[in-house]
Amino acid sequence: MGRKTKVALTVGAASVAAWAASKVVVKPEPRALKKALQFSEIAVIANIDHVEDSSIHSLTAYTNAADLGVHGFVADIQLTKDEEIIVSPSKEIACSGTIADFTLAELKSEYGSISDQSEQSVHPNTTTIISLRELLEMFPQLLIIISMSDSPNTYEGSLIPSKLWRLLKEMDAADRVVVTSSYDEQIDRFNLYAQNSVALGAGSEEIKKAYVAYTSKFGHLYKPNADLFYLPEKLGIFPLVSEGFVDFLHQLNITVFYELSDTADIQKLSKLEVGGFVTKTPDHILKYFNEN
Repeated sequence: MGRKTKVALTVGAASVAAWAASKVVVKPEPRALKKALQFSEIAVIANIDHVEDSSIHSLTAYTNAADLGVHGFVADIQLTKDEEIIVSPSKEIACSGTIADFTLAELKSEYGSISDQSEQSVHPNTTTIISLRELLEMFPQLLIIISMSDSPNTYEGSLIPSKLWRLLKEMDAADRVVVTSSYDEQIDRFNLYAQNSVALGAGSEEIKKAYVAYTSKFGHLYKPNADLFYLPEKLGIFPLVSEGFVDFLHQLNITVFYELSDTADIQKLSKLEVGGFVTKTPDHILKYFNEN
């Protein structure tokens, strides 16, 4: 046996010993169960797309989805110039950078408000501006997955975690929301105030960290920072549709929702025993579950 072979065997043995020792010493730390994510059936969460038909007021789109029987909504939020939190009215407006340049009153004057819903002809082809406060007031029975859209590097992004926490406390809404963001830093900032009292969604880096831990066989070392993994089928090179990965998350008391755009994928994803689906076509998904 050559020297290189002996070294390789020694290193391999040491790695196995380290893994075995860590399994004994380190125990998984499941998340505390959150009331907001306790459903008696598979949840269907509507992701309202205001761009598909801008002639429909946002409020109408939400109420139509609620009437279908959805279990909740996804709400991307941004901060206005006067530091009010609004639900982003459309991708076009949200990406234009104009939200922070206007007050809530100015935006409602420009794009319409809830009070205009009965006078849709006054604001043709516009979307209604809805504040997060109004959305929480209108649908107290539904889960709201709140995603902070403002970058943490902006003035608005630096304020929105604390503003959101104060609003949830004021409205006693902490048990009926999930707070998340595509920016993991924003979730961490929010949790400095919430201290795990609010259900948290996983950012992209948290999802990657969990998946790497799962595939590395050192999953017992993973300490989750989120209560909900809201997953696409793939995240970059990571194939996230996996029974093993879902089971790994379940053991940590993490709820798993998958994005779903077509009922053709339901059978495959339902086999994973996920907690719910987030979809832009809730009518199709609810019809499928009612018929099956």
